[in-house]
Amino acid sequence: MNYNNNDKGNSMTGYASFEETVRFHGHACPGLAMGYRAAIAAMEALGVERPKDEELVAIAETDACGVDAVQFVTGCTAGKGNLIIRDYGKHVFTFFDRKSGRAVRVLICQNDMRERTEMDELRKKVFTGIADEQESARFYCLMHEVTENLLVLPVDRVLKIEEVRIEPPIKARIFTSITCAGCGEPVADAKTRTVKGKQVCIPCFEEGKPEE
Repeated sequence: MNYNNNDKGNSMTGYASFEETVRFHGHACPGLAMGYRAAIAAMEALGVERPKDEELVAIAETDACGVDAVQFVTGCTAGKGNLIIRDYGKHVFTFFDRKSGRAVRVLICQNDMRERTEMDELRKKVFTGIADEQESARFYCLMHEVTENLLVLPVDRVLKIEEVRIEPPIKARIFTSITCAGCGEPVADAKTRTVKGKQVCIPCFEEGKPEE
């Protein structure tokens, strides 16, 4: 799949291209396209560039494909502690700029594309393995069409963006490693549980270690 028309526009504004985002994620799909549009719209609304550290924080209300686009475009990652996932099953992303203290909430709008309705009807058959060859081919064709449409539709057809006030998210913490009294493996001290006066990792705690 080639998304060069979209790529050219974004390369001029300094944002990652959708094609690069696809390579990061592994495939192109509507969810990735929606996350891509949300990430760029939020950065434009906040007037920020891709941060090197924790200057920008993303809070995702889903754990679906769009999260990968947000990671790739904005640089917000779980490892840096500035990607927070609260999986409510909603395609909503909130972005907080620590420098300005501003935040925007981006809701993915449910659009009324005919192709999307047909695609959603075929999805269950394809992913349960009961779709025939023709239905599968039609599904992937529609998925490509919907993805392309989501990339070029006007912002107000795809997203609802509003500035919100939120408490600054807690910055990433650096933990001290200790040795688990159950398995002997290193574990972050803040992630331990106390059993019989000894600190153990969560798996050992759940298994009842250390035993008498």
